[in-house]
Amino acid sequence: MIDLILHHYPPSPVSEKVRVALGIKNLSWQSVVIPRIPPKPKLMPLTGGFRLTPVMQIGADIYCDSQCILREIERRFPQPTLFPGGDRGPVWGLGRWLDGEVFTNVLALVFAEDMPGLAEGFAEDRFSLYFNPGETKDSLADRLPENLALLRSQMSWVDNMLAGHSFLSGEAPGMSDAYIYYLVWFTRERFSGGPSFLQEFQNILDWELRIKKIGHGQMNDISADDALEIARRIKPEAGQGVDARDPMDFRRDAVVAVSSKQSPDEVVGKLITLSVNEVTVLREDSKVGSVAVHLPRVGYHVREV
Repeated sequence: MIDLILHHYPPSPVSEKVRVALGIKNLSWQSVVIPRIPPKPKLMPLTGGFRLTPVMQIGADIYCDSQCILREIERRFPQPTLFPGGDRGPVWGLGRWLDGEVFTNVLALVFAEDMPGLAEGFAEDRFSLYFNPGETKDSLADRLPENLALLRSQMSWVDNMLAGHSFLSGEAPGMSDAYIYYLVWFTRERFSGGPSFLQEFQNILDWELRIKKIGHGQMNDISADDALEIARRIKPEAGQGVDARDPMDFRRDAVVAVSSKQSPDEVVGKLITLSVNEVTVLREDSKVGSVAVHLPRVGYHVREV
C-alpha cells in the first residue's frame, strides 16, 4: 500500500481540518513538517509552485488544497464515510462558506493582535494572501468588536445545528465536523479572547471534546528528503482525461497554468484530467521526475499557456 503523506505544520488551521478527517477515518499517515512561509525548497519539486498548506502526497500524485485532499481521502478510503448523512452537496457548499467568510473573519481577529514569536515575514505574508491591500494590524484592531460580533452570529448558527446531536450530521462524525472544528480550534488556540468567547456556546463546547477524542489517526514522522525519494521511485496515475462537456474546451495534453484566486503562483504542466471538480497536470522536475499535481476547480483559474 502506498503511503499517505501530509506536508503541513502543527499550528496550521487548514491542516487541522485534514488531520481531523484522517482521525475520523482512523488512517495511518506520514508527516512532513514544512516551513510556514516561502521559500519551501523541498515542497516545490512536488507541487511545481503551489505554496499553500497543507499538501497531500500519495506516491507521485500530489493533492493541493483541502478540497482536493478531502475528496481523495474519501475516494481511496470510503469507510467510514465523511458523509454519514449522505449530504455531499450541502457539505461542500458549507465548506466554501466556512473556508471563505468565516475563516477570514477568524483571521481578522487573530491578526488584530500582537503575535510574539512568529517567524520574520509571517504576518506580512499572510496579509498579502488574505486581506485587501492597505489592511494593517491597526485597521483590523479598529474593527475587532465588529468582527467578533460577526463570528458570534456564525457560531450561534453552529451551536443551534448541534442541538440534540452528537455531531453535525447526526450520531457519526463527518466532513462538516472537520470543516467547523478547525475554525473553533483556530479561534481557541490563536485568538487571545477565544476561550472566553467560546464559553457562550455549550453545544459547541461539548462537541469540541468529542472531536478531540477522535484524534488524528496514526501519524509517523518522515523527512522531506524521504518524501522526495518516494515520489521519485513511483509513477503517477495516468489521469482521467478531459470532460467533453467542460465549457473551457481544453484538450488533453495541452500545456496549462493553474493558480489559486488567493495566490498568483502558477502550476504549469500537461493537462491529464479536467473534470467538474478537479484539474490535474503532469509535470517534470529534475529532483523527482514525473509528478501529477491535482487541484480543485472551485477557487482556481486555468489558462492555456
